[in-house]
Amino acid sequence: MVLRVMARGLTALAAVLTVSAASAQSPADFYKGKTVELYIGYSVGGGYDLYARTVARHIGKHIPGNPTVLTKNMEGGGSLRLANWMFRVAPKDGTVFGTIGRGTGFDPLLGQKGAQFDGPKFTWVGSANNEVSVCVSWNATSGITKFEDLLSKEMTVGGTGASADTDQFPRAVNGVLGTKMRIVSGYPGGNDIGLAMERGEVKGRCGWSWSSVKATHHAWLDEKKMTVLLQLALQKHPDLPDVPLVTDLAKTDEQRQILKLIFARQVMGRPFLAPPGIPADRAAALRKAFMDTMKDKDFIADAEKAQLEITPVDGAEIQKLVAEIYQTPPEIAKKTAELLQVK
Repeated sequence: MVLRVMARGLTALAAVLTVSAASAQSPADFYKGKTVELYIGYSVGGGYDLYARTVARHIGKHIPGNPTVLTKNMEGGGSLRLANWMFRVAPKDGTVFGTIGRGTGFDPLLGQKGAQFDGPKFTWVGSANNEVSVCVSWNATSGITKFEDLLSKEMTVGGTGASADTDQFPRAVNGVLGTKMRIVSGYPGGNDIGLAMERGEVKGRCGWSWSSVKATHHAWLDEKKMTVLLQLALQKHPDLPDVPLVTDLAKTDEQRQILKLIFARQVMGRPFLAPPGIPADRAAALRKAFMDTMKDKDFIADAEKAQLEITPVDGAEIQKLVAEIYQTPPEIAKKTAELLQVK
């Protein structure tokens, strides 16, 4: 009996010592020799994929211990699949982080089916861009040449999933401003929507990051293959002074509140996040590494070569923004959620 008690005591002591040793391990000690996985919630070739791969090439040298960083794509549901996996399944030790749609973190607040996470509990690492998105028409097939045309003519637009900007933004504009966009959803990523426009399957896209347009399809603008109809953000982009801003078109205070709730996400235009509950020192290390990467001359040169717009936002600011948005008055959140529901 005495021996059994002593054995239990030694086992408990060993467990305490193991936990204490792990707690004492510095981020550099932890990450040294490890592989960190950066997951991308979309298919290869789109804007989120391009940003993430550019970050992955440089962030490893800024994480203490200099781990290897590998990218993996996990598309599905406009990045909702990755958000759920990150919250419920992914290791919570700091070896996994990723990028999801800028609005996906607000899905539970807006009543999106299938969202199995609590946005403020994620570890928000940072954003590579404070974004402006746009609605565009494909000139060869749409017959839409200006925003006002959308009030009287239907335009089919491609979408990647119920929780994605490509689906939510046109629903919001339809519901608040009375436009007539019809969403054809289910494309794996933004690059696939571009191909669908070329094939004539859809006539436009609404919820396309301006930075991505410039990085991947600026030739379409130069060749006048498409027209920018509307800006989706809280402030206009300097490149687009003559394109109307969605929030300027609101006619009532309620419309303005709804549009603000939806488009505040643009501040976190290219968000990177880790699972909830990772050790605080590793969370701090990832956030610092991210912002150090944004200032890295080699990263900046790489981003400029790829025509990526870099206007970084740090993780602490995003963490605060997400928490604030989750405090939106229930009646406004409910009306906004009803607006975004798939009919």
